[in-house]
Amino acid sequence: MATDSPFIWTVRVYYEDTDCGGVVYHTAYLRFMERARTEWLRKYGFEQDSLLRDNILFAVHSLEVQYHRPARFNDLLEVSVEIDCKTPASLTFAQKIQHSEFDSLLCSARVKVVCLSADRFRPCKMPASINKEIFGEY
Repeated sequence: MATDSPFIWTVRVYYEDTDCGGVVYHTAYLRFMERARTEWLRKYGFEQDSLLRDNILFAVHSLEVQYHRPARFNDLLEVSVEIDCKTPASLTFAQKIQHSEFDSLLCSARVKVVCLSADRFRPCKMPASINKEIFGEY
């Protein structure tokens, strides 16, 4: 696949991402991962709203998350996006969130995302443009 090395996106932990103790709330990690996948798509020139106009959307099918260490208010995090598995209508991502300063693993996940036709919410093949641009497939 054309995506040999992981895509890295950085994010700062804001107060709204934390609980009253200043520790990142568990669902905030999922938001960080979602944003990183969106930025990964954007890197290749694909915008979610443009895909929607072309009747394509991506939806999370399933995920498996492990929380290793807590992130805290004002930490700078690195969120990685890597393709673990690809089918004609889905991508499974291996994602990690690490503290940028200490290089410690905070959270890891496998996220399966399916390609859907926006009008029917049924699985469909990924557009040829995505296969060509991201994976070098024709």
